[in-house]
Amino acid sequence: MSRLSAAVPPWLAHALRAQRGPVPWSAVVRGALAAGPLLLVAVLSGRTSVGVVAALGAMLAGINDRPGSRRAAVRRLGVPALAGAGGLLVGSYAGQHVGAVTLTLLLTVLGLLAGAVSAVGPVASGAGTQLLVAAAIGAGMPLPEPGWQRALFFVGGAGWLLVLRLALPAPGAIAGDYRFDGERDAVGGVYDAVAALLEAVGGPDAPGRRVALTAALDHAQDALGGPRLRPYASSAAERRLHAQYAAALPLAEAATALAWAGEAVPARAVEGPRRLAVAVRTSTHTGPLPAPARSAPALRALDDALLHAADTFDRGGDDSALHTRRRTATSLARTVLGSAGREYGLRVGLCFGAGVAVAQALHHARWYGSHAHWYWLPATAVFLVKPDLGPLASRVICRAAGTVLGAVLFAGFAALLPRPAGLVALVALCGALIPVATRHFAAQTAVVTVLVLSLVMVGGEPGASWSRIGETLLACAIVLLVGHLPALGQRGGGVRARLTHAAEAAHVYLAHVLGDGTTDDRAGRWTLRREAYRALAEARASIDLAAAELPALARHAEGTDEVAATLERLVDTTTACAVQLDDNGRLTPQHTERITALLDELAEGRERAGLVVKEGQALPVPLAG
Repeated sequence: MSRLSAAVPPWLAHALRAQRGPVPWSAVVRGALAAGPLLLVAVLSGRTSVGVVAALGAMLAGINDRPGSRRAAVRRLGVPALAGAGGLLVGSYAGQHVGAVTLTLLLTVLGLLAGAVSAVGPVASGAGTQLLVAAAIGAGMPLPEPGWQRALFFVGGAGWLLVLRLALPAPGAIAGDYRFDGERDAVGGVYDAVAALLEAVGGPDAPGRRVALTAALDHAQDALGGPRLRPYASSAAERRLHAQYAAALPLAEAATALAWAGEAVPARAVEGPRRLAVAVRTSTHTGPLPAPARSAPALRALDDALLHAADTFDRGGDDSALHTRRRTATSLARTVLGSAGREYGLRVGLCFGAGVAVAQALHHARWYGSHAHWYWLPATAVFLVKPDLGPLASRVICRAAGTVLGAVLFAGFAALLPRPAGLVALVALCGALIPVATRHFAAQTAVVTVLVLSLVMVGGEPGASWSRIGETLLACAIVLLVGHLPALGQRGGGVRARLTHAAEAAHVYLAHVLGDGTTDDRAGRWTLRREAYRALAEARASIDLAAAELPALARHAEGTDEVAATLERLVDTTTACAVQLDDNGRLTPQHTERITALLDELAEGRERAGLVVKEGQALPVPLAG
């Protein structure tokens, strides 16, 4: 695949790339028990339309059912489901009581709002997607139930999958309280990532391992920081996991400083974090941990961090802080109303509104024939226009290919399977396949197409396969056209907004380390370090997606990858400075020279990329001793 990626354009290489990893069997089981059984119960009780709506809710929730903790799943599944219920409610009543022009304008405004909110983050993006898809379904799928009942059954279907997520143990979850298996795996992954980074110190894999450590820490923060009834960890098992996560932060800091120095560490230094990872996952004691030599500041910091972690694991700890700060309403509003939110909202609103307008025109021209299901075109446009789902060209290629494949497969299944029993079984099978298919957008599209066509046929509409292909191709053309129109304001606003935020977070972290609070406020320092690295990871992800766009779009993010690389080196150097200051209170000439050079390089890179960072961030650089 690496040779193929080098031989084809980035936008095509991205379309051919798929995620890898073990099969998420727990999610597969939940998917099989969600949409299919709900539809079966509805068919047996004579309320087929109710089952269709509930299965749709379960299907959309299944797309968001990703690895992680149960607590984090409440927000990741629940918030989009509530947004989808609201969209279904609005779409149902609007479709019944307003004309085509008013409906198009209303859904376009809804698209503008949902797109702007989607810039806040992954959960908000999922909520925006379900809001618009459900609004299109509510307006375009005639059902006998009133709008409020549709919304209730939709959220009930998603709620059923959430209940399964909270109640069913993961396969092999036999250690400790199975309710925290996601948290244990996430915290254990942090210690494994620390060990992997230590193992790679001094080699070419060290930068990638540092990025993997950031991802592991972000995942653990998300797993431990889900919604709760109380503002603190209420059980002993959860408090222990929080303390074990906090004990990993100084280890991660020392490992990053060692990677910055670039001198290989003794093999025995890797064994300690690996044993801690096993102890987290099995809820056992660590036993004696091999200590590294204390010949350098970073090695001494690593040894001290291992001793602290061993004490935390053996005796427990009271540090339940996740070293993260909640986003305020002001910062959320700034994101929604800023350049990223405006560009995101404009793209989504125009594509969704154009999809509704074209679908309405075709519907009233009887292009669809006798049926009135026109929702597929605008719903497809929503999935295609969402920038966080992948580059535009890649999404279009994968959506078109997946829809054609799904329609062909469904036509074959529909000709062979008995009705409705065979179609219900097909819905259950597709529900089980969604967690695996999410690794590639084309595969996910094919599975979802088969599932939706099965639901539609169970609901009484025959022969929808081939019309879905035409509607998908129309949606692809709309999104490609709108996606390349000149935007109001600066293009690449999402990338620049995230990179500007990362630059500001890096400056705040540097100012804190080089100020007076280095040794007295380590908790505050770790919070700022986590914010800097998380902001950098988000910026890097946006830059990588922008680089895989067609050249007309990719050029708007030119130069941002160099700025991100400089920021990563700056944050790594800041971490090394923090460890050095903890050790003897003074920086070496190597530290100060590297900081000065990186700040100069960053200023030049920001100017070339057209980035603006807040003024007035004085950065005191102590003289070397």
